[in-house]
Amino acid sequence: MSGTSHPNSKVADRPPAVLVGVQLQGVSDLELESSLDELERLTETLGLRVIGRVTQKRRGLGEANLLGEGKLVELASFTGGPGIVTPFVAPGSDTDDDAQWVDEDPDETSDEEAEPTAQAVTVIVDHDLTPTQMRNLEKVTGVEVLDRSMVILSIFQRHARTREAKLQVEIARLVYMAPRLREANAGADRQRGGIGGKGAGESALELGRRAARDRIAELRKTLVGVQKEAETQRSRRSANETQGVALVGYTNAGKSRLMRGLTQDTMYVADQLFATLDTTVRVLVPETRPRILISDTVGFIKDLPHDLVASFRSTLAEAKDASLHLHVVDASDPAMRAQYDVTRAVLSEIGAEEHPRLLILNKCDLLEEAEMDALAEEYPDAVLMSASIPEDVSRLHGLIRDFFERFMEEETFLIPYDQQAKVGLLHERCRVLEERYEEDGARIRVLAPGGLLAGLRREI
Repeated sequence: MSGTSHPNSKVADRPPAVLVGVQLQGVSDLELESSLDELERLTETLGLRVIGRVTQKRRGLGEANLLGEGKLVELASFTGGPGIVTPFVAPGSDTDDDAQWVDEDPDETSDEEAEPTAQAVTVIVDHDLTPTQMRNLEKVTGVEVLDRSMVILSIFQRHARTREAKLQVEIARLVYMAPRLREANAGADRQRGGIGGKGAGESALELGRRAARDRIAELRKTLVGVQKEAETQRSRRSANETQGVALVGYTNAGKSRLMRGLTQDTMYVADQLFATLDTTVRVLVPETRPRILISDTVGFIKDLPHDLVASFRSTLAEAKDASLHLHVVDASDPAMRAQYDVTRAVLSEIGAEEHPRLLILNKCDLLEEAEMDALAEEYPDAVLMSASIPEDVSRLHGLIRDFFERFMEEETFLIPYDQQAKVGLLHERCRVLEERYEEDGARIRVLAPGGLLAGLRREI
């Protein structure tokens, strides 16, 4: 285990944390490292700094203490905790791992196991924990313990801006926390007394869970009203035959920076996970006729809490309703293929996997030419680009425009001179190909989606 130096004083002032990862059978060293790297970025987004990591090979995650005795002591050396917990063996669980999946040989890790220079105030575990595991790890370390889902939920809670996003995150947090409620005194929930065998501890626990269920029901009722407003806006855009593009992809793939380039908007862009939570909709610039709307959706991540995906279905509805997906992938990330698969899996879960899409391999300016050539061969239909290069963004703008024009139809309208206001309507809603002023009026040839043309015929 090793500390991490931070020359930036602002970073160094952040509360220290230590990461914990269990390497299960079938997980390579590279995959474990990649997962912990991502967890470190999540931890930093939460406002903490990582001073070390504790890992162990195990056959499963079912042990009450998660780690073996030696690793618990190592973990506690980061926090100043006792390093031990009252032994507990779950019925039918394995108490010993096989020789390959136990604590590593101390001789192999002695060089890394130097005394930490700072004392961690939080333990971040790269897995979801049971209430028993969380309570035992807190006893071992003497500090707060957060699992992966709780870290993600906490980040979402901090970054939510709109009322809809705040409601969705709060629902997901309560759904996650309700089954994990426990008494401050671990023995209280096992009390039994009175007729029926119910004691004060159990009663308080039930009351807490009931309050959580009531609050969830109240929030969901409020959310329905907010979502109806959003659905009305989407329906209005659909009725006007508005063309929509949704940016989808793994968190921190560069979607927000790409949207800023496509829309020339000054929206917030940060090099951190989940910098964008609320769906933002802007017009493609330079503007086309008809206009094309670009929506930037929440980024995906592996092991995203299921309840959070469910809560964000309406936010992701922008992706489902869009005519075209720009699937943005950070081509410079070694885990890009796994991230690509995660995004496809989440899109499948919300019923949006089969949409027309354009694969964008972003951040290619960080790659060597040989790496770009290999990616071009592996993904022949992808667009290799960088959102920070204006020429690349302009090229993508043209590809988006060409996509929609493939489905447009031509139509010619004759507008009498006493109805010239309708000429402006055609210029606003269609791409004007030709405009001639004849004896009986203005003859205008336009290009537009078939549904829009049908509506214009009724109006004109």
